[in-house]
Amino acid sequence: MPDTVTSDGSVEPHAPKTTVDRSSYAPGLTRWFEQRDDGRREIAVSGVDIPMATGFSNETAFFHLDWSDDEGTHHRRFVARIEPGTGPLFTPQTAATTVSVGLQYRIMDTVREHGIPVPPVVDYEPGSSVLGHPFFVMEFVDGVIPSDTPRYSQAGFIVDEATPEERRRMVRSGLEAMAAIHAIDWRAAGLDWLDASTDGNPTQADQLRLYREWVTHHLAGRPHPVLDRALEWLSVNDPQDERVGLIWGDSRLGNIIWKDYTPAAVVDWEACALSPGEADLGWWLMFDRMSFDDMGAPRPEGFPTREEMIAMYGEASGREVRHPDYWEVFGAMRFCAIMIPLGDRMVAAGLLPAEASMAIENDVTAAVARLLDQFGS
Repeated sequence: MPDTVTSDGSVEPHAPKTTVDRSSYAPGLTRWFEQRDDGRREIAVSGVDIPMATGFSNETAFFHLDWSDDEGTHHRRFVARIEPGTGPLFTPQTAATTVSVGLQYRIMDTVREHGIPVPPVVDYEPGSSVLGHPFFVMEFVDGVIPSDTPRYSQAGFIVDEATPEERRRMVRSGLEAMAAIHAIDWRAAGLDWLDASTDGNPTQADQLRLYREWVTHHLAGRPHPVLDRALEWLSVNDPQDERVGLIWGDSRLGNIIWKDYTPAAVVDWEACALSPGEADLGWWLMFDRMSFDDMGAPRPEGFPTREEMIAMYGEASGREVRHPDYWEVFGAMRFCAIMIPLGDRMVAAGLLPAEASMAIENDVTAAVARLLDQFGS
């Protein structure tokens, strides 16, 4: 059977959670909906379910909502994305993006107006009185998703059920959805609140500055020679591409809800930024490499190669693809950077011993080192 998808793309098994007691979520959400002036009456929230994988980035709560209105009675599923008390994992782009769920609500509302398939958002709650932290609510989108555990390259519907033609259609349509995001004029869309520059002209240098600051803060004096090497290489080899626009930020197969091997919804927008579109392509290529090459998994028939995916993106975007190697290293550096706070949070939660040093010594750090050896001449 295909992997069952949740609205945020999670397919993790249900297990003991990593944060606080959620017994107040159902009555809290019920009150929240009751206070909205949208015509709903006789509101009841039930079946609150939170997969294990949530909590370090954003906690994701799935729930059923029953209500009545002038048109009758209704039963539908919704999703709440809740800000973690430990703060965002991805480096905030500006002061306006420090609350991850606020950023996600805002960008999803914007891109939907430009034809990007995302779950319809209901509203954003900036306070902490309802669920303990800020959150937003969106509609549940049904579909399937490539899993991370086990990795979609080793098991699941892509390997076990899809035809070669379906695999190819899936990857191509995902890259087409990515290219459609990059086609949005960020200035016309009013996305200046994402601009990390000081002069209204965002560049790659701004992104490298943000990540240096983020890494320095979270390392707190601990050495990380691989990340230092990556940041230096990225600075020296900056292609200074002027084609800056909106990027998704966490661009991969596992962040798309699929129906009939085409995107039903693009999810997980907490890493969106203003960069050349190749930054998204590089992240996509990085995850593809980690899913196949680094895991020793054979590429199933019909699943495009790295070179084919680059060509597909170029065709979908209608523009020259520049320096994909650079942007793959950039993606791996970003992933390595978020492993620092993630590793520290896992230690603080008692899931790993401190001596494991996961913040620095992990598979992503090893992958960055391999890419630098391959592309870093």
